[in-house]
Amino acid sequence: MTRAASLLLDWTAGRLPEARRLADRLRVPASALMFGLRLWASVCLALYLSFWLQLEIPSWAGASAAIASQSHLGAALRKGWFRLIGTTIGAVAIVVLAALFPQQRVGFLLGLALWSAGCAFVATLLRNFASYSAALAGFTAAIVASDLLGATGGANGEVFTLAVNRASEICVGIVCSGLVMAMTDFGDAPRRLAKEMAALATEILAQLVATLSERREGSRRIGFGLAQRIGALDPLMDEAGGESYDVRYHMLELESASTGLLRAMSAWRRVAVHLDLLPSEEGRHEIGQIARSFPTELTAQSAGVAMIAQTDPARLRRSCAAAVRELLTMRCATPSIKLIVDEAARSLLALRRAFGGLLVLTDPAQPVRARRHERFPVPDYAPSLLNAARAFTAIAAVELFWVVTAWPNGALAVAFAAIALTLFSARPDQAYGITMLFMVGAAITTVLAAIANFALLPQMTCFAGLCLVIGLVLIPAGALMTQPWLPPVFIALVATFIPLLGPANQMTYNTLAFYNVALAIFVGLGAAALAFRMVPPLSAELRVRRLLRRTLRELRRLATDRLQLTSEAWEGRIYNYLQALPEKTEPTARSDLLSALVVGNAIIRLRPVAGRFDLDQEFSVALDAVAQADIAAAIERLGDFDAKLAAVAPTTPGLPVRERARGSILVLSETLAQHKTYFETSPP
Repeated sequence: MTRAASLLLDWTAGRLPEARRLADRLRVPASALMFGLRLWASVCLALYLSFWLQLEIPSWAGASAAIASQSHLGAALRKGWFRLIGTTIGAVAIVVLAALFPQQRVGFLLGLALWSAGCAFVATLLRNFASYSAALAGFTAAIVASDLLGATGGANGEVFTLAVNRASEICVGIVCSGLVMAMTDFGDAPRRLAKEMAALATEILAQLVATLSERREGSRRIGFGLAQRIGALDPLMDEAGGESYDVRYHMLELESASTGLLRAMSAWRRVAVHLDLLPSEEGRHEIGQIARSFPTELTAQSAGVAMIAQTDPARLRRSCAAAVRELLTMRCATPSIKLIVDEAARSLLALRRAFGGLLVLTDPAQPVRARRHERFPVPDYAPSLLNAARAFTAIAAVELFWVVTAWPNGALAVAFAAIALTLFSARPDQAYGITMLFMVGAAITTVLAAIANFALLPQMTCFAGLCLVIGLVLIPAGALMTQPWLPPVFIALVATFIPLLGPANQMTYNTLAFYNVALAIFVGLGAAALAFRMVPPLSAELRVRRLLRRTLRELRRLATDRLQLTSEAWEGRIYNYLQALPEKTEPTARSDLLSALVVGNAIIRLRPVAGRFDLDQEFSVALDAVAQADIAAAIERLGDFDAKLAAVAPTTPGLPVRERARGSILVLSETLAQHKTYFETSPP
């Protein structure tokens, strides 16, 4: 007995850490539980209003309230707003489609598939909630069509009434979700945005100071991590704009601040890379003098600077401006030192712009305005075109299956195929996996809805009983939806539970109808999963190669003067391509893209200098070598150009311009040499 007890204690002690880890994973924070309660309240309110207004299918209102609910107030309000826009567009589209093909079944069904494909195309081009709105416009039309079409597919004369009814039901759910969130959550997106922007600006500033003070390490790896964090500011800004009108009004300044962070990071990396290439003792005294010339606020501990950035960003803006003025008056003995000084000044100017974004978050009344930036070209149309072709083919195939089999629930299968194909195609790397997890969630929902429909609800005689049954499923599902453990499963549970339950003023418990609806959901999702499997999205590697080729092609056009851009426009274009890179992009690819940014900027800055000092021919020869992918010759010709520029008499006006140009030549030569493999890629 003692031996058995000892073995049991040993086994328990060995398993205790695993049990603790499991308990930690299963522990749900209070905020997640609160979201589950909000979700439940939104659905109950939407159903109550639908019953009171005697809407035709109240379940669509409840489902819309569940889908529109988000864990943060700003996200919920922005998603609700864009959902209203997408619903309206989709309802109008189906009315127009029915008017164009009143008695033509084939034309109507092909038009519906084409509309869904077009929405999938646009959803891939847009970002954040605008992308969701485009997808919603596609599958809202399919939802309305699921009630409009007969057993074998053909529009009837009630399209306008059905479109108004479905749009009304969906809008009731959206309004209820936003109302519950606004009454129970005060929102903190502007504060979170300000904290993250301050942290990024502080870290870039600290890295710049450390680089100039010879305390740098791992600068390139840190830079890639910062670039990803800066890219993640975009959805957070959208969310903050949903909570505050002041933030929405100053969105241009916030976008400019985000671009400023990228510029500051890029300039700091150029300093770090150049210092890595310098001999150990060259210019160390002058370089140390650069950091010592910064005001105290900029060289303090990171925690202190971050606190100032969140409470008094105007002070840091003044300090950055003072440091830039000090740098511009500094005499530089060599082009190498001039390069470091200029890039440090550019980094500080960009950080000043970032602190301007923080200023409008902390004090919106401050007169900080940014210019409206120009529209940048779409990085790559190929993923969008592929998604549109896949959506059209798959939806048309489900429609054909429906017409051939005359399945009464075939229209609902078309609707769920359209939902998956338009909504998940915006996430190409995860589309198939998300669809499969969504099917798992739908399977779990079918079991839970069957238990609720045939075991629990028949025992309930009032609306409170219905709400209690719904809460038993939605509260834990909503809480788990916010956790990192398989969120698509619980999102599917939340999104499909109310349509499967089918609450109505006069409840009917039809087993055959219930399982027909469940089967339609599975057929639609299964068709989407099969389409993603048979026509997979472009791989991340291929998309990266296409973006790098396009960037190189545009850089060569810039070198031959066939593409005329300002430095700001070129930077905006490259930053747009950086945001389009897949999440799992190799650091080498990001480095190549940033090198193209540096080379393009140097070309734009040097071209007017060459014209001013009658050295167009020397500079054009170097640029022709860049365009022809002859990097060794380009570096040699740039050396000749630098020698001619250095040979200009010191008494000739424009000495500071020539010194700055020689620094840019050095940047251009070093970048071409460091990324020679990329720049020597054969022209597409």
